[in-house]
Amino acid sequence: MNRLALFDCDGTLVDSQANICRAVEDTFAAHRIDVPGRDAIRRIVGLSLVEAMAALVPQAEAAHHHALAADYKLAFQTMRGNGTLADEPLFEGIVAALDTLEADGWLFGVATGKSDRGLAHILAAHGLTARFLTLQTADRHPSKPHPSMIEQAMAEAGAAPETTVMIGDTSYDMLMARNAGTRALGVGWGYHAPDDLHAAGAHAVALRVPDLVGMMMA
Repeated sequence: MNRLALFDCDGTLVDSQANICRAVEDTFAAHRIDVPGRDAIRRIVGLSLVEAMAALVPQAEAAHHHALAADYKLAFQTMRGNGTLADEPLFEGIVAALDTLEADGWLFGVATGKSDRGLAHILAAHGLTARFLTLQTADRHPSKPHPSMIEQAMAEAGAAPETTVMIGDTSYDMLMARNAGTRALGVGWGYHAPDDLHAAGAHAVALRVPDLVGMMMA
C-alpha cells in the first residue's frame, strides 16, 4: 500500500485567517447580527460552511445557517474581485517539508472544509497543484469530523488506514483521522491550541514544520 500524507489547508499549509475572519465579519454585519470575536471564528475554521455558521449562531434556524454560508461565499468572492484579499502565505518550511517527504516516497493529498474553487485557487497561487494526488473538499463530502474525505483520499491514492497520516491544525482534523482509523498528527502553528489537538486524539503535535517531518520519517 502507498503511504499517504493528507494535509488540511487553512492553518496547516497556508495562513488564511485574515481573509476568513473578514469574510465572516462582513457576512454577519450584512445580516445585522452580532459579529463574533476572532477567537470564536478561528475555532470554526476547518468545518464546512453551514456547520461553521451553526456553531457560531447555534440559536438560529437551519435556513439562516444556509443563508449565512451562501453570503460568506459571496463576501469572499467580492474580496477576490475587488483585490482586497490579504496575502495567504504558506507557513514557513512547508515547501521544503513536501520536498523531503516526497523524496522519502510519500504521496500527498488535501482534506479541507474549503470549496473546490477555493482550494484550487490557493494551490495554484503557490504553484502546488501538481504536488497533490487527491483533493477532498466540502463540496463533495460531509463536514469534518466525518471520515468521508479521508476514505475517498485513501481510495484514490491506493493507501490504507495504517499507511495514511492526517495532518491538521484543528480538533476536527484529529477526530476525522480517528474516525477513519488513520494516524492523526496535529500542528501547533494553526488555529487550535496543542492541548485541544491532544484532547481530540492527536497521536503527536508538531510545534514546528521540521518537527513534523521528523515525526513522519521516524
